[in-house]
Amino acid sequence: MDKINRKRERLEVIFDFLRIIQENHNSIKPTPLLRKSNLSSQSFSEYLDEMKAKEFIKEMTDEKERKYITLTDKGFKYLEKYRMILGFIEEFEL
Repeated sequence: MDKINRKRERLEVIFDFLRIIQENHNSIKPTPLLRKSNLSSQSFSEYLDEMKAKEFIKEMTDEKERKYITLTDKGFKYLEKYRMILGFIEEFEL
C-alpha cells in the first residue's frame, strides 16, 4: 500500500508541475516554476529532468537567451488523461 501512495503523490506532483506551466500560457521561466511548484531545488531539478526525458516539457530560449519551459503535446495529453482519472475518482467517490 505504501508504494501505491508514494506513486500517487509523484503523479500528483507531475500533474501540478504541468498544470502550472499550462496556466501560465504554456510558457514559464524556471525560477517562477520552482517557486510555484513548492518543491525543493533538488526535487525540482529531478522532476524537470525526468519530464524533459519523458518529453512532457521542453526548454526554449528566446532572443535574449532567457530560458522558458513549455509543454509538449505529450505534456498536454498527460494533463487531459490525469483530469479524466480525477473525474472518475470523483464520480465513483473513490
